[in-house]
Amino acid sequence: MQDVTLTGKSTNKFGEAIVNFAGVPDFSPTRKLSAGPMAFPPAAAAPGAVGDARYSPFIRITGSSVVYNAPIVAVGDAQFDVDHHTNTADRVMAIHQSKSAGPGQFFAPSVDILFVSGLEAGQKILYLSTEASDPMAATLERATFVPLLNNSSFVGGDDTLGSARERIFIFANGQTGASNPQAQGLAHLVLDGAASQDASLANTGVLDALRRDGDTLNVLGDFPSLSDPRHANAYSPLWDAQIGQWTAKAITEKRNTRQSDENEILNLAASRPDLLTGKGGMPFGSVGFIINCPTFAFVDKEPKVDLVQPMPGAQA
Repeated sequence: MQDVTLTGKSTNKFGEAIVNFAGVPDFSPTRKLSAGPMAFPPAAAAPGAVGDARYSPFIRITGSSVVYNAPIVAVGDAQFDVDHHTNTADRVMAIHQSKSAGPGQFFAPSVDILFVSGLEAGQKILYLSTEASDPMAATLERATFVPLLNNSSFVGGDDTLGSARERIFIFANGQTGASNPQAQGLAHLVLDGAASQDASLANTGVLDALRRDGDTLNVLGDFPSLSDPRHANAYSPLWDAQIGQWTAKAITEKRNTRQSDENEILNLAASRPDLLTGKGGMPFGSVGFIINCPTFAFVDKEPKVDLVQPMPGAQA
């Protein structure tokens, strides 16, 4: 978190004010992503934006105890590059400046950002992805690489008192194919989600790929609409990455199907390590980096109840 100050007209206590950040991202690097022999891990990955040593999207205004999730998505006063993102975040599609439309009419500035499709409790949901604390993750997410986020409490602290993190479940090697209803994961994103290209309104190929479920389709651990208060209140926009890897047996037997529920994944990892392990065959669990992914909508039905209950021995 970074502490910020506000600069505004002293005569208008409730009007617009300028937020003075201590740290900012550098959007000038060129994002690079190319597929590896198995698509993931990639042969090359470099994020298109990097936060400096003081930058965090989480801010606290001097004199207040409230923490806001306020990512910086562009720098400069005009001529914003929304095609190749030399001064904007890689998910920025358009920037609209503030304007007056006549007496008593004022339109505040706004930004159009490419959202992400995910899954929760068997339902499709939507979220934003703005920062990640790992450079490869930031590249794949079209997010800003922010090392400072690794200081957030704490690795493996899902649903734990004092933790700011919640789990997000990512699959390294799920099925692929643009028209495959079982496709999911990082290999799918690289091969079928046009992940190596710049995202823009002009690049309809990227937008069409994402409309066809070309996102990673990660599974979120908790969601604000869940009927169990313990899990609804445990929601956080800071997601602790849990990367699952399907075994050769699971792939051969086509058991590497699309997953959509936290408990189903945890049960599978606990009871069938012959099918699902952590990254590189390690035990399933946190891989140590986080992503700033605030959720904002569900698509068809509101996620209310997990599809199954956790098994004894599965991570609760």
